[in-house]
Amino acid sequence: MNRRSLLIGGASIAALAGAATSAGAAARGKDNMEKPDTAKIPDYDKWRLSDAEWRQRLSPEAYAVLRKESTERAWTSPYNDEHRKGVFACAGCGYDLFSSEMKFDSGTGWPSFFDHLPNAIATKRDFRLILPRTEYHCARCGGHQGHVFEDGPKPTGLRYCNNGVALTFKPAQG
Repeated sequence: MNRRSLLIGGASIAALAGAATSAGAAARGKDNMEKPDTAKIPDYDKWRLSDAEWRQRLSPEAYAVLRKESTERAWTSPYNDEHRKGVFACAGCGYDLFSSEMKFDSGTGWPSFFDHLPNAIATKRDFRLILPRTEYHCARCGGHQGHVFEDGPKPTGLRYCNNGVALTFKPAQG
């Protein structure tokens, strides 16, 4: 098994480095990276599933994105046009990642957010397109969500570009 599959296939998410965000900027080290505090993540240990368990739990499309770091086609997610108040959560484990107040229309064809909820994501460097990018994952189950870019709106200037198939939406009550 290679290092990448170990990280995504069930090793500690704490092993994934974190990116600079407004929620964690104070925790950054000299390499401008941070890590989630797994002690603050409810049911963290419950989500160390085998590849076979993930395949059984997820649709083929969600499995490809969440467990194999694939990318869905732009403009295919209904969450791109979701404007109700609520929370966007990981489709793999249901962990809350973004509030609807953090969502904005980036014009890219993927649901986009300028920030994430505290302790919601873990990140790592991705060199698949030669130039380094910051890939982010659900801090609880390690499910791949998307990439973060530095071309978002204020107050963070960040754009968390998310695969819709990697999300679920929980509407606000009332």
